[in-house]
Amino acid sequence: MGVLIVSAILLIFIVIRKRLGWGWITLFGTHLVLAAVGLYLVNFSGLVSGVYIPLNPVTIGTVTLLGLPGVVMLLGLKITLF
Repeated sequence: MGVLIVSAILLIFIVIRKRLGWGWITLFGTHLVLAAVGLYLVNFSGLVSGVYIPLNPVTIGTVTLLGLPGVVMLLGLKITLF
């Protein structure tokens, strides 16, 4: 919990110091929501039966950074490794 608090304080400090504005938070939030929707679609659409990609910080973060290719990458990893 301490690491989370310190990280939040440092993030706020950087935003204020660099005058980045709050537009990047909106963009990041949009990517986060689209990542969750993409994973939900893969899990519950039935396109690939028997495959479930869990919704956890690692998978959401991967899809947030990589976009839809991240969903495909996680799907490929799930099929080949597990």
